[in-house]
Amino acid sequence: MAKEKKSKKAEHEDKLSQKKIEKQPLPVLKSGMTVKVHQRITEIGPKGEKQRIQVFEGMIIAHKHGKETGSTITVRKVSDGIGVEKIFPLHSPNVIKIEPVKQANTRKAKLYYLRNYKKRLSEKKIEQK
Repeated sequence: MAKEKKSKKAEHEDKLSQKKIEKQPLPVLKSGMTVKVHQRITEIGPKGEKQRIQVFEGMIIAHKHGKETGSTITVRKVSDGIGVEKIFPLHSPNVIKIEPVKQANTRKAKLYYLRNYKKRLSEKKIEQK
């Protein structure tokens, strides 16, 4: 009997399932914290589907909905003089890991004023475990 050949798509899906990346538990997140968010990106190109991990480093300016399944954080960074903000759902399977880097001294829960604020906030480094 001849062996059945798998289609290229089925072979690719098998490879992706072997590369499962475990999601890590969420750290304590506060506004004013500088974090690195590791996000799984799926690109579809002429050679097929390709997955990679992209790191977005910036400051949390808003944390919404507490510990619910729909909770989100808004992370802002300045890239080449242009402010970039991304909203990350915390319980999404595409958000692999969130690493806290440093914590700024803040008095507010929502830091939307940083969009127009030119000065830096005083910060302290967070100890890595």
